Amino acid sequence: MRKNDELTLTADAVGADMEGVARAEGMAVFVPGLLPGETAPVRLVKVQPRFAFGKVVGEITLPSPDRREPDCPAWPRCGGCTCRHMSYAATLEAKRKQVEDCFRRIGHLDVEVPPVKGMTKPFGYRNKTSLPVGGTAEAPVLGFYAPRSHTIIPAARCLNAMPPAGDVAEVFLGWMKKHRLAPYQEETHTGLIRHLMVRVNRRKEAMVVVVINGKELPYADELAEKLKPLGVVSLILNENREKTNVILGRNFRTLWGTDTLEDTLCGLRFQVSPASFFQVNPWQTEVLYQTALDFAQLAPSDTLCDVYCGAGTITLMMASHVGQALGIEVVPQAIDNARENAARNGIINADFHLGAAEEVLPKLVQDGLRPDVVVVDPPRKGLDPAVIEAMANVSPRRIVYVSCNVATQARDAALLKEYGYLPEKMQPVDMFCWTSGVENVCEFMKK
Repeated sequence: MRKNDELTLTADAVGADMEGVARAEGMAVFVPGLLPGETAPVRLVKVQPRFAFGKVVGEITLPSPDRREPDCPAWPRCGGCTCRHMSYAATLEAKRKQVEDCFRRIGHLDVEVPPVKGMTKPFGYRNKTSLPVGGTAEAPVLGFYAPRSHTIIPAARCLNAMPPAGDVAEVFLGWMKKHRLAPYQEETHTGLIRHLMVRVNRRKEAMVVVVINGKELPYADELAEKLKPLGVVSLILNENREKTNVILGRNFRTLWGTDTLEDTLCGLRFQVSPASFFQVNPWQTEVLYQTALDFAQLAPSDTLCDVYCGAGTITLMMASHVGQALGIEVVPQAIDNARENAARNGIINADFHLGAAEEVLPKLVQDGLRPDVVVVDPPRKGLDPAVIEAMANVSPRRIVYVSCNVATQARDAALLKEYGYLPEKMQPVDMFCWTSGVENVCEFMKK
């Protein structure tokens, strides 16, 4: 097979990115937009020694009963969602199979994966929306980057964003166009307006952050007045004059309103600053954390260790169930937020330690820490081997592993097995509806 060959292919599975997986000459061919059981003419766009990528170039024969009419005009050009052409139930089943496949293929563990916990209404769930600015001063656009590129696909109103993010984006575009404010041009490092970021709480109050390639935002007072009726309580300027793909720069300045946005999670109050990490789907986060709490089976005399604790959300919601809770996090601002959040909620049995988990946890263990239960919620790269070894050295009763990357979780499960810890049960949760992402909670017990 060679690039630009056209073949008639039938998909028989769904891949990790929700693309159809077909077979040709013994090779897997990944075809976005093709569902299992569907046949279509496909042009090969990239051929590797063991697999290939294709593109549907004609009519699909016998569309799958799981196919639906995409409800977003930006799909599939936008790189945000990968499966708006599928029924929601089909996306959940594909994610369940993804978890099962990773544990069997990567972790070499035969596990039973229950149905994914999804949303009753999987729309308008994201409390944070970051939109790059493009176009021209006369015709600015807000949207998302196309897959594997920095081409902006106009999509000011995202169906996944919590209101009033869409209204904010439209008012912002009108304000830019009125004053002919130049959008940032990545190639030449010119133009002023780089990004619009909107954070929303469940009271539908919004924090608006404007990222600029400069020091001052012209007509900011007028923008604030236009945004107030939409429920905006904060307008913040962020300076980012670096030649970088990173959205936010280091310097923030509140132009109007509050410095932070208050939100609630699991019955606790949190102050969210512009750069804070806060789970983007508050409803499913509560489902995720409650699942982790159920799996932990904590006792009032227990010591809990929460590794990769972030701003302390899991630590604090579990603190009322144990005698002592400890959190470990490498980001200084997150540790500051965790301590502030503990004080804000009157929690006195939680302690937080700053530093890399692979350095702090072994030292705490060496100094005598003996947690009864360990909770880990690592970044996508998974657990450092030093963290796994330190956990194994103290033999906690349970390890509860919350993961946003099932492939690395399955890899780590194989390492935990070497220390005698096997998965007792697991539960996937759909945090990022209509995308390929899935969160998974796994309880490990020593056998």
